[in-house]
Amino acid sequence: MARYDFEIIGEMEAVETIARGAGVRIRHFLNQTYGRGAWRKRKGIALVRYANGQMNRAEVHWFEAHGIGRVMQKVIREID
Repeated sequence: MARYDFEIIGEMEAVETIARGAGVRIRHFLNQTYGRGAWRKRKGIALVRYANGQMNRAEVHWFEAHGIGRVMQKVIREID
């Protein structure tokens, strides 16, 4: 099951910031790929639907910057 091939159904819950500024290790890559921004690594819990149709609650991590939005979303682990 691909951890990148999914869509988020509904709202994210328990969203929190894991790292920001210099704490975002790949910020150089993010700046080159998506543009300069105040990058933050965040996590939250959401209901996700995988490409094969299976649905589960899962912990999702992503990077985001103001004006750019969420990029590189990844399912870290399934809950339940």
